[in-house]
Amino acid sequence: MSQSLDSLLAEYDELEKKLADPSVHADQAGARKLGKRYAQLGPIVQTAREIEQVKSDLEAAKELAAEDKAFQEEAEQLEEQLPKLEEKLTELLLPRDPHDGDDVLLEIKSGEGGEESALFAGDLLRMYTRYAERQGWKVEMLDGTDSDLGGFKDVTVSIKTKSATPDGVWSRLKWEGGVHRVQRVPVTESQGRIHTSAAGVLVFPEAEEVSGEVEIDEKDLRIDVYRSSGKGGQSVNTTDSAVRITHLPTGIVVSCQNERSQLQNKARAMQVLQSRLAALAEEQKAQEQSDARRTQIRTVDRSERVRTYNFPESRISDHRVGYKAHNLDQVLDGDLDAVVDALAAADRAERLAGG
Repeated sequence: MSQSLDSLLAEYDELEKKLADPSVHADQAGARKLGKRYAQLGPIVQTAREIEQVKSDLEAAKELAAEDKAFQEEAEQLEEQLPKLEEKLTELLLPRDPHDGDDVLLEIKSGEGGEESALFAGDLLRMYTRYAERQGWKVEMLDGTDSDLGGFKDVTVSIKTKSATPDGVWSRLKWEGGVHRVQRVPVTESQGRIHTSAAGVLVFPEAEEVSGEVEIDEKDLRIDVYRSSGKGGQSVNTTDSAVRITHLPTGIVVSCQNERSQLQNKARAMQVLQSRLAALAEEQKAQEQSDARRTQIRTVDRSERVRTYNFPESRISDHRVGYKAHNLDQVLDGDLDAVVDALAAADRAERLAGG
């Protein structure tokens, strides 16, 4: 561990020097990457320095306590503080998800339940949007297919942080992927009966730019253009500016209609495709290596749910970690921290246990 820590401290010092060089910032993408790594190492360096300071203070306090008992209490307090800091450092040195500082692309698709499922997909979009606002993140809608009653059959958004941070959007939303189930009386239900429907959520790290990380052959693409549409399917653009790209080898389909021009929509859709293919390649590699990494549910099957939102009991339940709370209104208004913290704590415990 000491060797690993020494190399991380040296890397932090080197990054600090590079980021202080104005010429480095001429390459914005490169500088952002360096900034993310620097921010990631910051807590490790700070904790390591605190440990060294406490050790030094403890040694001095013990020497003084031998001559003056008044320093005995200070020495005892420092002795209590040291193992807590060392435990914190051990946790920080655990291998972490390399995407934790990344922005994300988030897709929500309605499933079983027809119009009610589409309305629930809209509720989930609002929940994530409000949560992003609470975190100071930026949400950009890329594409969406509206339902007749104002919900979404499917919708794709980009969620970004405003500055480099070791705990980016992915670190908080990476567990949201899966099937979300809702139990409530639909607005279309005349008899007041409770129905169960579901919507699927898919989250993946957003590639910063289309690069050589995953090669995309133009021959493998089918590109369709169409007119952007708004609520109720009405055309909101007189030109075919929206773009849909199908990656023929994988069957992945991405579309974008939010930008003003066809060229901009194609560029954004290509970036989304790049992110999807990178995530797919990473997942396949993890499976080949028998990695225990969690996989996301891509079929909207109610039996494979990760979370249930029960309106009659105002209850939210996350079935993976046994989390339950009766504050459904607040959660749907973006107060997601408690359930996300429960998932993060379970993941941290698993990593500490070497699982």
